[in-house]
Amino acid sequence: MEQTNDRTFLETEPVGKLLLKLALPTVAAQLINMMYNIVDRMYIGHIPGDGAMALTGVGVCMPLIMVVSAFAALISNGGAPRATIFMGKGEKDKAEKTLGNCFCTQIIVSLILTAFLLAGNRGFLLAFGASENTISFATDYMNIYAIGTIFVQLTLGMNAFITAQGFARTGMLSVLIGAVINIALDPVFIFGFGMGVKGAALATVLSQACSCIWVLAFLCGKKTHLRLKGKNMILQANIIWPSIALGTAMFIMQASESVISVCFNSSLLRYGGDMAVGAMTILTSVMQFALLPLQGLGQGAQPIISYNYGAKRADRVKEAYFLLLKIDVGFSFALWVLVMAFPRAFAAMFTSDAALIAYTGNALRIYLMAILIFGIQMACQMAFTSLGKAVSSIIVAVMRKFVLLLPLIYIMPHIFTGNQAMAVYMAEPVADVLAVSFTSVLFYFQFRKVLRQIEG
Repeated sequence: MEQTNDRTFLETEPVGKLLLKLALPTVAAQLINMMYNIVDRMYIGHIPGDGAMALTGVGVCMPLIMVVSAFAALISNGGAPRATIFMGKGEKDKAEKTLGNCFCTQIIVSLILTAFLLAGNRGFLLAFGASENTISFATDYMNIYAIGTIFVQLTLGMNAFITAQGFARTGMLSVLIGAVINIALDPVFIFGFGMGVKGAALATVLSQACSCIWVLAFLCGKKTHLRLKGKNMILQANIIWPSIALGTAMFIMQASESVISVCFNSSLLRYGGDMAVGAMTILTSVMQFALLPLQGLGQGAQPIISYNYGAKRADRVKEAYFLLLKIDVGFSFALWVLVMAFPRAFAAMFTSDAALIAYTGNALRIYLMAILIFGIQMACQMAFTSLGKAVSSIIVAVMRKFVLLLPLIYIMPHIFTGNQAMAVYMAEPVADVLAVSFTSVLFYFQFRKVLRQIEG
């Protein structure tokens, strides 16, 4: 059964049992969300005749789609942990004000993003790596997707507050509803109605709208512990700014994926043409097999760490973190083994083009070479956020993406000149090794400091 409105179970139940109870639904939700995100690409890549070019065109849209998700994370991934910390302190009023302020802010941000996307997406898509061969597919998809921005924002953002309260299965259902509808509508619109990429975008918008209705109905209903109330939607600086500050690290992680995607696409278009850009679309999708489940594990651990941090239970904070770390590392290693052993099988999920499968198989082994240690990075990153350590979260996010990966995208082709396109892909594992080393050292000292503070 789903937990009741009494949140004290976060402080009393055994940590291992509690993490299993909360993490399984959140991981399932992220796996479902992964299918949600990549199912369009899987169908599009198999469109007869135009599949490869259509897949590349939709892949170029990913930077803009990532920006939409990043703004949801900016508000909710800071607001939700803060709300849980307030709950741990017994300050329910502040927790509900955080929920209301974040809801209002997300509506404002959604309207701005929608206008932005509708006004200038063609120019951005051309700058992001679209060619004359793929731009029509990219704009067809993006023009429709932009209309559903508000549904994406509210679904992703408000669902974080459901999970943060310990209602992990309800959070999973929020994603499942949209995913099932999307998977059902995709073939109908893409192939049945002959709408192609427009059909994929329309299916996504309609499915996100259904998820949005479900999420808001729950947060306005009787089962939720924190309820959406009109009086809490009046923005207060002392409520919303700390939430945004804490969410900035996750925003940087996700928004930087957009910037990095642009840099990858433009560099790959230069050294490898449309084939290399198309392969990058598949590599990004496979990377989600690692990132999203790891994020789900972190979201499952977040209420435990945040609540017990607020309640000053250092023993449970420590136990929850190390259990999360072990699971994250185990998952990363298992995925690394599969990718190294069967790279072409992953590529074939997204395209039936033999040349693209062969090219992507080689690129995939290089791009995900260091994924086996990435669980360390994600465990530390999620723990920083759960503990409300905004500055540390921002530092590790900026270090991996902007200080390391972005320059390496342009440096590596000049070091390995024999195959410059593959050298671009190599930037990812080199950056990951350096980032994990830096994050591990920083977390070691910061975590010890946190434990001493709450033990004292």
